[in-house]
Amino acid sequence: MKNFLKFFTEAKASVASERAKKMGLKGDGHGGWYNAAGEFVAKTEGGELKFYNKGQKPGKDQPEDAEKKAQAATTPQKIASPIAPVGQEGEEIESNSLTVVFGRFNPPTTGHKKLLDTAHRISSGSDFKVYPSRTQDSKKNPLNPDTKIKYMKKMFPRYEENIINDDNMKTIFNVLQGAYDDGYTEVTIVVGADRLGEFKNLANKYNGELYDFENINVVSAGERDADAEGVEGMSASKMRKAASENDFKTFRSGIPNALSDEETKSLFADVRKNMKLSSKKEVKELWQIAPKLDMNNLRENYVTDRIYRIGDTVENLNTGLVGEVIRRGTNHLICLTNENLMFKSWIKDVTEAVVNYPGPSGVPASQREIGTDSFREYAQRMTGTNAIKNFINKYKAKK
Repeated sequence: MKNFLKFFTEAKASVASERAKKMGLKGDGHGGWYNAAGEFVAKTEGGELKFYNKGQKPGKDQPEDAEKKAQAATTPQKIASPIAPVGQEGEEIESNSLTVVFGRFNPPTTGHKKLLDTAHRISSGSDFKVYPSRTQDSKKNPLNPDTKIKYMKKMFPRYEENIINDDNMKTIFNVLQGAYDDGYTEVTIVVGADRLGEFKNLANKYNGELYDFENINVVSAGERDADAEGVEGMSASKMRKAASENDFKTFRSGIPNALSDEETKSLFADVRKNMKLSSKKEVKELWQIAPKLDMNNLRENYVTDRIYRIGDTVENLNTGLVGEVIRRGTNHLICLTNENLMFKSWIKDVTEAVVNYPGPSGVPASQREIGTDSFREYAQRMTGTNAIKNFINKYKAKK
């Protein structure tokens, strides 16, 4: 017969194992846990899930507060009674852990429903919030935040209260700083598999500088096959392409059934209107509205120095970060924000920084004062003008 201590340890180990699986981690059968990239991130020790930073080894090189961090990460949260929903009589959730999704949702699709379902499952009873990005333009982000969120709440009614409409949450850093200010000590960011490394590097790089969490976990919502049919292959890029081609049938197939046909037609019309499509036959260049679907033309424009030049101001479509291009790689950019924060972006994941809705263009107001050289340079970047010829002197009457 098992003694009580052994029974208690095994029970805790089971809880730790369940938590690791909900975070998308894979076990090696010996207590070790690995993320989707195959990196060792945690180990079940003493019935508890202990996290390790890159380069650390189990039982060695742990920071002095490692035990405190592990305890905070594995302490069971107070969960509302399954009989009484949150907001009614009974215990409410008291959590120091937050699970977040930050994304464009432009437009929202059935694929996004899968993302939210996965993130909600990973949250495992802790707080869960969804932050749609704030950028709006006529190419890759046709819907403004208010319109986008209005449709999202109708499409995903289960998460209506979790979808946050906050003008201040323009970047993933804004989200993390806000969570830290609200008293959360641990945050889990759920992203698509293709964005795992980007978010993981950025979020942890500035931990202790912009915010100071005990644990930051970046978890993949799973791989997505762009060539697959149905939910698995649906993306906002395909939806914008369908809108550009006036293909309502394809567009409708990517919208959850929670949105009626009439509401879907309204969404379709809103996307086309904000893409500035003036006629049914007009089709925008695919690499501009859905770069992932037209990499050849995107790269052609990049290597010929027509887009994303040194000194241009661009926005990362995944994180919301806006910065000046300081280095150009084969297929990526190194950028620097006004706050001197550096980030790397693949060329398929950026767009020219424009006047967002609502908020700044990514260029401070002091650099957009009419009559200044900085405003002229800003106007040239926004219009793709390489040089200004002196027409006044050229055509001035000779005496």
